[in-house]
This record gives sequence, C-alpha cells and structure tokens, in this order.
Amino acid sequence: MIKIYGMSTCPDCTCLEEQVKGNDKYESIDIGLHVKDLKSFLKLRDNNPIFDEAKKMGSIGIPCFVLEDGTVTLTPEEAGLHSTPASTDAASCSIDGSGC
Repeated sequence: MIKIYGMSTCPDCTCLEEQVKGNDKYESIDIGLHVKDLKSFLKLRDNNPIFDEAKKMGSIGIPCFVLEDGTVTLTPEEAGLHSTPASTDAASCSIDGSGC
C-alpha cells in the first residue's frame, strides 16, 4: 500500500485525494487531523534528505508518498498519480501565495 501524507487544506493534496478515492492501493493520511499522524510525518521529514530542498524553500513537503518498498518521494507520478495541473487561478498554501 502506498501512503500519502497530506492535508485537506492543501490544494495539491486535495487534487490527489480525488485520484485515489476508493482505491485501496493508497492510504491517505491527513497530518492535520491527529497529532500522531503529524508526528509520524515529522519523523519521516526530519530524517530523510528528500525533504532538504522543500525545507530550504520553506515548504512543508506535502504531498509526500511512501511507496510499498519504503521509498519516499515528493513526486506524484512515482506513486502512479498525476500532479496538480499548473494554473494561474489555483489556490495556494504558501504564505507568499506562490504555490504549495
């Protein structure tokens, strides 16, 4: 099963949630719903270099995918999904409004 760490308030995450709805190949984990899920994500984020660039840019690093073999990626296509289409009208979760 592929784990997807995200939040229901993140536009990139909600786009992916629609893609996996009803597909038991994926487990969606909303890190904003329970502190244990947030802690699980933070442990992953704090100990994996895949997040270095996201942290440098001030991003959270979601959506995040943990593949069945344990590989961690921030690329939806590596998890068999499609990235959020680029749009100038898209909602943003960055403080400066530049993206998620």
